[in-house]
Amino acid sequence: MIGLGTPDDAAVWRLGDGRALVMTTDFFTPVVDDGYDYGAIAAANSLSDVYAMGADPFIALTIAALPPDLDISISQEIIRGLAEKTAESGAIIAGGHTIQDKEPKIGLVVLGFADEDALLRKNGLKIGDHLVITKPLGFGVTTTAIKGQEAPPEDIEEVTNWMKELNRDAAALARLFNLRAATDVTGFSFLGHAWEMASGAGVGMKFEFSKVPFISCAKKHAEAWRFPGGAADNKRYYEKFVQFDPSIPEEYQFLLFDPQTSGGLLLGVPEVEFEAFMTAAKAKNLPAWAVGKVVPGDKIIVEA
Repeated sequence: MIGLGTPDDAAVWRLGDGRALVMTTDFFTPVVDDGYDYGAIAAANSLSDVYAMGADPFIALTIAALPPDLDISISQEIIRGLAEKTAESGAIIAGGHTIQDKEPKIGLVVLGFADEDALLRKNGLKIGDHLVITKPLGFGVTTTAIKGQEAPPEDIEEVTNWMKELNRDAAALARLFNLRAATDVTGFSFLGHAWEMASGAGVGMKFEFSKVPFISCAKKHAEAWRFPGGAADNKRYYEKFVQFDPSIPEEYQFLLFDPQTSGGLLLGVPEVEFEAFMTAAKAKNLPAWAVGKVVPGDKIIVEA
């Protein structure tokens, strides 16, 4: 039903009777130093693609590569973090595979169920939709600061807590309002994933930089140019599709190309549902920021 022909967040297999099986996988090297948090973030990140498609995860397999000389207590904490975050989602880990490697790597293969008519797609945007994001940005530049030992404890705690948050409740709200367009903001950056949605739907986008949320330390680390290499790669590829207000400083422009780990959902919310959606998000204490709109055209415009 959905495979390599489209840039969606997961593959989808039609089961019949209006039901679909959603399948994805992801894994990565450590983004934080704490083993438990690393495992929990890896699980949240892997589960996110299933939520971004409008599905509920039900079973997972572990993919792990662990150094043979890594302290067993650290390995145990990584696995415990992964398992407990997966359990929080309601899914179960039914097995997996582990190999030895020089650097830790961990993640999941995740399967979920969805109703065919409730699937969220990258190409589902319509002109006039509001663009809503459910987590702030700045994770990549901050985790790079952590790796360089340039992030104080409060920065580490803030970014870690956000990355460990599941996108489950945001996805449930999207389904409640019968939304049709979504993606999760991860390695290709906010603007990269936004462009995937815009190009897939044949529309343009207009964002207001002043409305885009960032974790509290993001601009500080941006001003110190602590970006991961992927930010420059993202900018190099996607900047031709983006028009920035020249008053936005270059380092802040880079924040919109910053690769995210376990980022939030970017949702298209129709005008007729927008006020009710934002009111419901506030009532449920779900983070949600309206950052722009879908417009005619073939560019992403970022106003100050």
